[in-house]
Amino acid sequence: PGRIERLVVLAEDSGATPLVVLTKIDLVGPDEVDEVRATVAAVAPGVDVLTVSNVTGAGLGEVRRRLGRGRTLALVGPSGTGKSSLVNALVGRELLATGAVRPGDARGRHTTTVRELVAIPGPDGSEGGGGLVLDTPGIRAIGLADATEALERVFADIEELARSCRFADCAHDTEPGCAVQAAVAAGELDRRRVERHRALRAEIAEQAERARRRRKRR
Repeated sequence: PGRIERLVVLAEDSGATPLVVLTKIDLVGPDEVDEVRATVAAVAPGVDVLTVSNVTGAGLGEVRRRLGRGRTLALVGPSGTGKSSLVNALVGRELLATGAVRPGDARGRHTTTVRELVAIPGPDGSEGGGGLVLDTPGIRAIGLADATEALERVFADIEELARSCRFADCAHDTEPGCAVQAAVAAGELDRRRVERHRALRAEIAEQAERARRRRKRR
């Protein structure tokens, strides 16, 4: 959940429309797919969540409907999650190299080492008529900077509760009169989501302070 929240904040901050695509659904049963989809929807409210199999083709139509001439889909995520395989499935041929996850730790191999912009054929077969897809190398970590507004949109549920906190600068930790912690205690809000929100906000503040110090030294 934390990685998804971070990437959704990144997408929001860039001005793009976030979209979560869960691949490899052919490897699990329908109940598990529904469970994971519900988990993602809970940590990314308002963001569309698609489920896809690059092997069977299930769900590819939904991805294609989000594309089209003049639109670009940027694929961002860890290695081994099926980004390049998704591009190949959309193109209809083995255009990009792919690799399986390592059997020892289930981590992905870095098959994609450079960004690839691929034209997706349109319904009539025209090149690029189905939009463009940007395949990116797998990432293990990515920082956030100056993304406060995006963070507030992604964690709108917490921000709404925070307006009822007793203190305007409430950290939603041990302060008295904290509406966020009250919601956690009542079972209305996941404690782990609050902790991730606090960590991301602290990271953004730290990055802003570092930038301020760099400007001051110039």
